[in-house]
Amino acid sequence: MICTNIGTACYTPRGRNFFLDLLNKATALSQLYQTHAQIILHGLHNDLSTLTKLTHKLSDFKAIHHARLLFLSTQKPDLFLFNVLIKGFSTNHSPSSAVSLYTHLRTRTNLKPDNFTYAFAISAASGFESEKFGLLLHANAVVDGFGFSLFVGSAVVDFYFKFSRIEMARKVFDLMPERDTVLWNTMVSGLVRNCCFGDSIEVFQDMVKGGVKFDSTTLATVLPAAAELQDLGVGMGIQCLALKLGYDCDEYVTTGLVSLYSKCGEIDTARWLFRQIDQPDLIACNAMISGYTCNGETESSVRLFGELLASGQKVNSSTLVGLIPVFSPFGHLQLSCCIHGFCVKCGGVSHASVSTALTTVYSKLNEIESARLLFDGTPEKSLASWNAMISGYTQNGFTEMAISLFREMMFEVHPNPVTITSILSACAQLGALSLGKWVHGLIKSENLESNIYVSTALIDMYAKCGCIVEARQLFDLMTDKNVVTWNAMISAYGLHGHGNEALKLFNEMLHSGLPPSNVTFLSVLYACSHAGLVRKGNEIFHSMVHDYGFQPLPEHYACMVDILGRAGKLNEALKFIEKMPGEPGPAVWGALLGACMIHKDTNMARVASERLFELDPENVGYHVLLSNIYSADRNFLKAASVRQVVKKRKLSKTPGCTLIEVGETPHVFTSGDWSHPQATAIYKMLEKLTGKMREAGFQSETVTALHDVEEEEKELMVKVHSEKLAICFGLIATEPGTEIRIIKNLRVCLDCHNATKFISKIMERVIVVRDANRFHHFKDGVCSCGDYW
Repeated sequence: MICTNIGTACYTPRGRNFFLDLLNKATALSQLYQTHAQIILHGLHNDLSTLTKLTHKLSDFKAIHHARLLFLSTQKPDLFLFNVLIKGFSTNHSPSSAVSLYTHLRTRTNLKPDNFTYAFAISAASGFESEKFGLLLHANAVVDGFGFSLFVGSAVVDFYFKFSRIEMARKVFDLMPERDTVLWNTMVSGLVRNCCFGDSIEVFQDMVKGGVKFDSTTLATVLPAAAELQDLGVGMGIQCLALKLGYDCDEYVTTGLVSLYSKCGEIDTARWLFRQIDQPDLIACNAMISGYTCNGETESSVRLFGELLASGQKVNSSTLVGLIPVFSPFGHLQLSCCIHGFCVKCGGVSHASVSTALTTVYSKLNEIESARLLFDGTPEKSLASWNAMISGYTQNGFTEMAISLFREMMFEVHPNPVTITSILSACAQLGALSLGKWVHGLIKSENLESNIYVSTALIDMYAKCGCIVEARQLFDLMTDKNVVTWNAMISAYGLHGHGNEALKLFNEMLHSGLPPSNVTFLSVLYACSHAGLVRKGNEIFHSMVHDYGFQPLPEHYACMVDILGRAGKLNEALKFIEKMPGEPGPAVWGALLGACMIHKDTNMARVASERLFELDPENVGYHVLLSNIYSADRNFLKAASVRQVVKKRKLSKTPGCTLIEVGETPHVFTSGDWSHPQATAIYKMLEKLTGKMREAGFQSETVTALHDVEEEEKELMVKVHSEKLAICFGLIATEPGTEIRIIKNLRVCLDCHNATKFISKIMERVIVVRDANRFHHFKDGVCSCGDYW
């Protein structure tokens, strides 16, 4: 016993083990501070084991600054203490401090980093905006002989996934001579985080087949992949493994199953599973709230959210994201605004995931300005935030804004597969082939070609930019294809008028064992429509209903009417409409009216237009089409009366415009446009072409032009249509023999179609035209559509 010289107070000296035990039991930071004081009092302030444990506990309690001061006061820190503090900096989101400490260890001490040093330092490097620190650390680890360490390997794989370097992560994983459960789990988790859901399930299946021991963490990690793919079969297989190994009662596994069944539309099963959890934690509640929301049970979602708040439970950003009606937003604008208000009040809107979800829901509700305001107000934009805004612009038709934002994003963050698919969709809509090719180059450099969603979007982009051959080459190179991939290629053939190729591919898909979807049948019917394949169209429609049990959507009925109508079977088309089980909508009657225009049937047109004016009175396109039908039938009085209705009701027709891309610059023309810098040269070329075309036998088609002007004026009006101006610009701005590609926002008119045939022959150019309906490939005076469009 030791006595002080102040009074008679005495104390018994405590040893290292006593304080180590005390530190282990500490549950609050104040206890650590008191224990530290006692450590000093008992003369253990230089004891490395005690100081290391204290540093560890301070890091756990987020007192990293105190831990650092403690480290600096240690006279001769050993490697273990260095590692503890490097790990502490990593877990406390101080990557710079972690790497600085690693550098200090390596350059200013005689100590040598070990596998733990590298694992902790590489994990810390994941917190940087740049991947260069992690790459250098990985290189150092390899040089020092720790490249095949399991502990380092798991950290490296996780690091590469955090920077979406999927191929690098896979390469490290594949080169590891042995793999433990942690490494396999890291691989599965990383693939899920990078939206490679199919790949993550394949890795999990390899793990099971290889006899690798897996745990509840493995199952909880792979379940989200099955949920995102909405693959209930795979999910139920994982559930069976959980039951067999006794993990079915694990709360994280059960939570994963709640999400799985919710996303697969089995909300009752999800609800039952949720009720099996005795005391569901916030994560489980979040899964159920999200499940209700994505299944349209908004009231149940809001009710559970209210119960959480009433219980005093503090909600987090995941709760709010799950509550936002992203999956079924229509009719829920007011609810979305209320949730937005709550998020602002509780500070949740500052979370990138919350602002991203709100941006998404506003975009889906066509509130694009609100979405952009929210996006601009987000202080730290995550990659998901950029993706949501780019996708929102793309979905709402603001393709130029999407592309502009993508270019801006490239200076801030690295794109991932979701970004790439969104921007490829924008390129497809706009026909921006040069940008699409640049994105393709980016995909190659990032090794994203194996991603099925990226490759499918790439096929769609090339097809919609007129490069059907390139689209098919990419399709053939894909080893794994899902139903969306097949649909994209079938649709591409339909868009280009290659009906027989679409049918052949459809049969190949069926033989592959992949079941068709509603979209598959719609794509095939569309292809039949634009190729005049009436018998095949009838067979496929019958097969869809009777062999595959699909209930036709309005789009399927409209396609069938279009197939019959284009082929001149107008009476059959009308009978088909009359036999429809439900009330025919605008798409169906619109298809019939379009067929009436082709075959100049004014009586049938009157029937179709009367229904259309009732169903969609604000659509000026139907009035214009009917007026053109009357004009084609020389019934100018009726045509004038239809146009008069349009004027009285102040309905405005979408102006025709045509886009042509020369180099990487898009040029847009409207009818009679003189705004282009090279307008004089363009009109000079038009005059020259017109003369050559007339010599070759071309005659203007003016039947649908305004009837109340002279014939000469009619010819002048159709002569300066936007597609003719765009083609003339293409002729003077590109080398002889170069293919010209243009995009028209409306259906190409008969006069422009005939003129383009002549131009292709006279100028010896291939001209590819994409209009509102399909592609036309002009070569040697012939169009690929066979004048059937």
